Amino acid sequence: MTESKTKSESEWRAILTPEQFRILRQKGTEAAGTGKYDRHSEEGVYACTGCGTALYKSNTKFKSGCGWPAFFDAIPGAVSRHEDRTHGMARTEITCTACGGHLGHVFKGEGFSTPTDERHCVNSISLAFHE
Repeated sequence: MTESKTKSESEWRAILTPEQFRILRQKGTEAAGTGKYDRHSEEGVYACTGCGTALYKSNTKFKSGCGWPAFFDAIPGAVSRHEDRTHGMARTEITCTACGGHLGHVFKGEGFSTPTDERHCVNSISLAFHE
């Protein structure tokens, strides 16, 4: 039997650091340029810090200059999209499909020369890298 990836708030607080909880469970954002994966370029897989589900392959990561790790596509089915109308604007929030953890936002049509012309702008603290 596999462990459930859905947890109560108290269970999440017990396994996440306060900063991980603020971002993954309370939809926070880390300061631009402070995350350890912004300039990271090793080959491997980026997984959800909360539940360990594989989210992005390193070959979809690109340098966007935004201050957060940027990917042009996720592993199929791993990332869900939701409308986000906070802060007086319409954006698309991205979350881990398995546990609902907040990852960041996706932006379209910015003109990056990627296959999807999308930028998944992801908080480093939401990710765990595995070779």
